[in-house]
Amino acid sequence: MSNSHPTPSALVQRSVYSRGEHNISRQDISKNALKVLYDLNKAGFQSYLVGGGVRDLLLGLHPKDFDVTTDAEPEQVRKIFGNSRIIGRRFRIVHVHFGREIIEVSTFRALSTQSTEIKGSTLSRQTRQLESAHSHTGMILRDNVFGTIEEDAIRRDFTANALYYTVQNFELLDFMNGMQDLKNRTLRIIGDPELRYREDPVRILRAIRLASKLDFSIEKKTAQAIAPTVSLLNSVPAARLFDEFLKLFFSGFGLVTFQRLLSYEVFQHLFPPVTDFLNDSQDKLMLEAAFESTDRRINEDKSVTPAFLLAAILWPAVRRLFDNYLATQVPPLPAMHRAAEDIIKQQLQVISIPKRFSIVMREIWEYQIRLERRSGKRAAALLTHKRFRAAYDFLLLRESSGEHLQGLGTWWTEFQSADESRQKSMQAQVQQNPISKSRRRRVKSKRESKRITQ
Repeated sequence: MSNSHPTPSALVQRSVYSRGEHNISRQDISKNALKVLYDLNKAGFQSYLVGGGVRDLLLGLHPKDFDVTTDAEPEQVRKIFGNSRIIGRRFRIVHVHFGREIIEVSTFRALSTQSTEIKGSTLSRQTRQLESAHSHTGMILRDNVFGTIEEDAIRRDFTANALYYTVQNFELLDFMNGMQDLKNRTLRIIGDPELRYREDPVRILRAIRLASKLDFSIEKKTAQAIAPTVSLLNSVPAARLFDEFLKLFFSGFGLVTFQRLLSYEVFQHLFPPVTDFLNDSQDKLMLEAAFESTDRRINEDKSVTPAFLLAAILWPAVRRLFDNYLATQVPPLPAMHRAAEDIIKQQLQVISIPKRFSIVMREIWEYQIRLERRSGKRAAALLTHKRFRAAYDFLLLRESSGEHLQGLGTWWTEFQSADESRQKSMQAQVQQNPISKSRRRRVKSKRESKRITQ
């Protein structure tokens, strides 16, 4: 860390809260997590609940996951719990399985060679170098240096996540003044913010996600370090960023997360194809509507799919490229196929999208063209297609954001509930592909206008 920041030894200020000084009750903790804590203590090891589970309990929330940390090394934990296995290479941890519930157990970790060492540490620099490694940008590649609980607290990401609960006397240990930050509803990174983001750029996304979820402010230095390090997200594996995408937008607070990502200019690094369109009010309105709809469905315990949200996020880029292909006389469906392929290919350079989702995205986009064709038996046939509902919802999303679709969404809303006689009457009033023709005229007009100005 730079000299302008406190040394780790100065950062550690151990505070102990007795049972009567905090609101955590064993009744709110998973029985399986409690079993792990008690069994580790019984075997002669220290054990603590730590991280988001402790933080959420203190905030009166109901965490679904509970993580345990201990001075027992992975092999020792594995011997205690026959229903466990060691996972990971970058970070070796133990998963203890209780049916569908998994309790994650990690060993106290020390600071790596890149970080300032704690005064009095018994770990040699050579040991640290063997068990830890960083890339040339500072990203942690391997981190299996074991240490003390104080060292473990310092290397955690945020002060609110560095709180430790023990079933021995039911005490709460605070080494980083996390209780005060919880009281102030402030998210503060531990140590030098820029260095910590360089160690793991995903911490930028985690900071924004947690602040959005908890309705916390981001501490000034923690926020200021985002801009000079955000480009490092480009070095994060695309598969890992897909996992982070799910955490960001599928926990019920995606809209506020999207707004914060925009305010810190991070969203552009996750979705480069739409960077040029984020200032367009219509496109922004559609994205906000998509996030709001996803949040509502999640909070109502309804099903959601990443395919629909990804289709909405990338639509501004797909729509414009589609119009460009139309302008070169490519027919509508092939134009949509090409636009979809090009934009998805660009996006895959940053965030990996499993084929089971990208296929659905393409179908949703393709059916925006098919929904324009309402003559004969086509309309009735579309109603029975497995993608109709998603395509229809997507159409309404486009319409509500201000796209000029000549009432197409309203037409399909009525057509679904109309009887056969009314459906035939509605189809008789529709000219063949009116929207497609009007789009071709609009694209042709733009092309001719551009040629004249040249």
